[in-house]
Amino acid sequence: MKFHHIHFIINPASGNEEPILSYINRAFEKSSVNWDISVTKKDKSAGDIARTLIGKTDIVAVYGGDGCVTDVGSALHGTDMPIAIIPGGTANVMAKELGIPLKAIDALELLVSGITKLKAIDMGVVNGHPFMLRVNIGIMADMVLQADRALKDNIGQLAYGVTAIKTIAEAEAIKYQLEIDGKIIEETGVSLTVTNSGNIGIGDFTLQPGISITDGLLDIVLLKDNSFISILKVAGSTLLQNETDAVMHWQCKQVVIKMEEEQPFICDDGEQSAKNLTIKVVPASLKIAVPAEVN
Repeated sequence: MKFHHIHFIINPASGNEEPILSYINRAFEKSSVNWDISVTKKDKSAGDIARTLIGKTDIVAVYGGDGCVTDVGSALHGTDMPIAIIPGGTANVMAKELGIPLKAIDALELLVSGITKLKAIDMGVVNGHPFMLRVNIGIMADMVLQADRALKDNIGQLAYGVTAIKTIAEAEAIKYQLEIDGKIIEETGVSLTVTNSGNIGIGDFTLQPGISITDGLLDIVLLKDNSFISILKVAGSTLLQNETDAVMHWQCKQVVIKMEEEQPFICDDGEQSAKNLTIKVVPASLKIAVPAEVN
């Protein structure tokens, strides 16, 4: 699929330090495609920029990590404006989920080649706020919240693993009332994830088998406890891509989560807190450029 005009949004604080402007210029110097660039600033987020581009370009190309990509996705969901992902972060979960090349120069060359198509993906909405990837409470949230920035810069995704060791050991169970598509369930757990995407950012591994970003459903994954056996079972389930009794797994169109106390949670890459969450899926609400051979 060819585009006549592409507007790039670049996050200069992304996890990768590479000459992205040089890459863009090199990729498009012999192309007839017109392109422009905007750079995020402290007071101008990627989402802010994306909103101003609706109707003014053929596609918005985002260079940055998952935080930058999801910010643009949240701004453009429900519109006809598609996005292209040029990976530049630590995990690049959405790029891995969609089979987009993980090297920026390769993703740019794919965009120039036109051997792409637009894929419509689902998004979620939590308390009125759109998200692309997932909402995490408990261990999975603490792992992100407590990760050291300098450590992330030095060792990338392994920083989350280092933090996970501490957060798992200190985790305390939270009591949840879940209303899943109208059915009330009460459970306790040390980690609760409501996810749109299965990929965890490490290879092709997913949280649980069967999670799809295009099935019109959200997946709820609850880890009951932080015992050594449970953690081993979860690790084995992720590695072998099979079900485990260490977690509970539901699929739904909407879930209402009620907790006894206000809890911090991560929505995509942003920190929030709440006592009650209403989360629903919005099917096929964002178009993303992917390699033509991707299903």
